[in-house]
Amino acid sequence: MEQTLAQYDDALEKCQEIFLKKTKDYGTAWRILRPTSLTDQIFIKAQRIRTIEETGENKVGEGVADEYVGIVNYCIMAQLQLEMGASDEQDLAFEKAEMLYNEKAKLARELMIKKNTDYGEAWRDMRVSSLTDLILMKILRTRQIEDNDGKTLISEGLDANYLDMMNYALFALIRLA
Repeated sequence: MEQTLAQYDDALEKCQEIFLKKTKDYGTAWRILRPTSLTDQIFIKAQRIRTIEETGENKVGEGVADEYVGIVNYCIMAQLQLEMGASDEQDLAFEKAEMLYNEKAKLARELMIKKNTDYGEAWRDMRVSSLTDLILMKILRTRQIEDNDGKTLISEGLDANYLDMMNYALFALIRLA
C-alpha cells in the first residue's frame, strides 16, 4: 500500500499542478459550468481516450495521460459545482480554489484507501482500457442520475460517481507511468 500511496500522490500532484497553472491563466472560468456540463466534459475526455485506444490514432497531439489528468480535474470541478452551484462570475480567489481542490483530493484519496484495502489492488491487474470503460460507465450512470434530478432509489449519488471516476483516472495515470 505504501507504493500505491506514493504513486497516487505523485499522479494527483501532477493533476493539481495543471489545475493551478490553468487557474492562474484562466481564473475560475469553470464556475459558470453546471455539473451536467462538467459531466459532458468528462465524457468528451473519456471518449477521446477510448477512440485512441481503439484506433491507435492521435491527431490532436495531446496524449492519453493528458486526458486522464483532465478527467481528474473536471471531476473535482464537478464536485465543487455540486456544492456551490454554477456562478455567472469567477468568484473564487486562487487560494480558495487551491484549498477546495485539496479538500476534494483528500476525499478521493481516503476513498481510494478504503476501496483499495477491500479490493486488494485489483486495478493493478486490469487493463488501462478497462479503466477507461469503467469511467464511461460511471458517466452514463451520472447522466441518468442527473436526468432524475439527482435522485436515486438505492444507488450512490453524483458525488460518489465523480470520486470513482477520479480514482479510476488516477489508477490509469499510475499504470501509464
